[in-house]
Amino acid sequence: MVEFINKVVIGTFNRLHKVRKTAIIVAGVFMVIGLYLFHFLGSEFLPQLNEGAIYVRANLPLSISLDESVRLSNKMRRVFMKFPEVKQVISQTGRPNDGTDATGFYNVEFHVDLVHQEDWVRKISKLELIDEMQDSLDVFSGINFNFSQPIMDNVEEAVSGVKGSIAVKVYGDDMPSIEARAVKIYGILKTVKGMEDLGVIKNIGQPELRIELDEVKMAQFGISTADCNAVIEMAIGGKAATQFYEGFKKFDVRIRFNKEYRKTETEIANILVPSINGVKIPLKEIANIYTKTGPLLIFHDDTKRFCAVKFSVRGRDMGSTIAEGQEKVNAAMKVLPKGQSILWCGDFENQERAQDRLKHVVPITVLLIFIILFGLFGNFGDAGLLLLNIPFGLVGGIIALLLTGVNFSISAGIGFIALMGVCIQNGVILMSVFKKHIIDEGQDVTEAVKSGVAARVRPVVMTATIAIIGLLPAATSTGIGSESSKPLAIVVIGGLSLATISTLLIFPLIFESIYKRRYRKKEKV
Repeated sequence: MVEFINKVVIGTFNRLHKVRKTAIIVAGVFMVIGLYLFHFLGSEFLPQLNEGAIYVRANLPLSISLDESVRLSNKMRRVFMKFPEVKQVISQTGRPNDGTDATGFYNVEFHVDLVHQEDWVRKISKLELIDEMQDSLDVFSGINFNFSQPIMDNVEEAVSGVKGSIAVKVYGDDMPSIEARAVKIYGILKTVKGMEDLGVIKNIGQPELRIELDEVKMAQFGISTADCNAVIEMAIGGKAATQFYEGFKKFDVRIRFNKEYRKTETEIANILVPSINGVKIPLKEIANIYTKTGPLLIFHDDTKRFCAVKFSVRGRDMGSTIAEGQEKVNAAMKVLPKGQSILWCGDFENQERAQDRLKHVVPITVLLIFIILFGLFGNFGDAGLLLLNIPFGLVGGIIALLLTGVNFSISAGIGFIALMGVCIQNGVILMSVFKKHIIDEGQDVTEAVKSGVAARVRPVVMTATIAIIGLLPAATSTGIGSESSKPLAIVVIGGLSLATISTLLIFPLIFESIYKRRYRKKEKV
């Protein structure tokens, strides 16, 4: 095998050496095109881990009763259980037992436990299963569903501050206004491909009875505001009239109208309020009584009120999806009313922070490599020449991600950083032997390059092959938890494959061209 590899590499190198300038130009053009392909990569923070379960959150109408919520959740559980991939389903209505999450009967959460994917009868993916579930749940009109995973759901809620993976928060003081703007954003984001589980997390949704006293009429009848409020409080909510003692304990004794006299708007309107003349006046004569939908929960973030639009990204990379959504929202809402602002938060924030950090880490890494190389070879020219190996490795990693359909993530970014070190190492192996033949043995540059390539095929190929074979299981694994290491492995395997070829075939040609020019200048001097 070693002889075969030597024969192929040396034969190819000799043919390229005859057209050295053309080979270098073609390699340079290929490198530029390959680096440009990075713009076609999708981006995300981290690949989604498969937890082996689905966590579904159903947002019912805010004013729903407990009985109706339980009835609907039972029907939804039966829908989930119809799928052969589902092992069991557990549902929870309302807030958790410890009371840490303020919510009502409108919030129902389902833990859908799945059969191990290898045992699925149907050959479908988890995303396809979620799409089928979503279609089956469309029969429940007016209910918004959010699909996630048990651990992921807790992390997403902690990051975004709402019950969703990613959220657009509209801040402001006027609640009807910010909710109307959130509804408008919801309509815009529905047109963005890849945005799923869209829903408005509303503040307003609790029916309430409003009793607005007319001070002019109250003055005509001789009724004071304090007396009227006291009657309303006592009749509807109840008021302490005295106290009852039981040993050292005491309890308020409250008086309140019977239910039949306060259960509807009509009965409340007929409550009699005493005037200073002793005449009792119906409440409807001195007040405007009507029902209105008011706030149920008032969400705050950084002391500001907000209304949020939550969504998840499926079937598309997060970076381009969010970019399209932001572009459309900004185009539709160029000017916001005074006191209002919009913030995108959630997983997207993590991605932005991580990418911003990579923008600092990568240049620092390259600079440190350059300093080490300068210390090794003692001149800037050789150190800069060895850095030319890095772009070919990067191009290999980019092409590998494109071919496998994997998005660029922090895992892939770490793979690119690791790839730089291996590319430089292979370059150092070759350059060391080139300079040894030239300086110590006095060989011509061309002879030194050819003999150096022939002598170092095996160590260069072996270095790359060991890394590739070691990472193949991670690149091809499909088990639970494999998603996090797969981008790193794919980048390193793809990068090393191309970097090894460029190191053995292109880098020696560049080295020869530069060193021949350098020796010609010395001879002229």
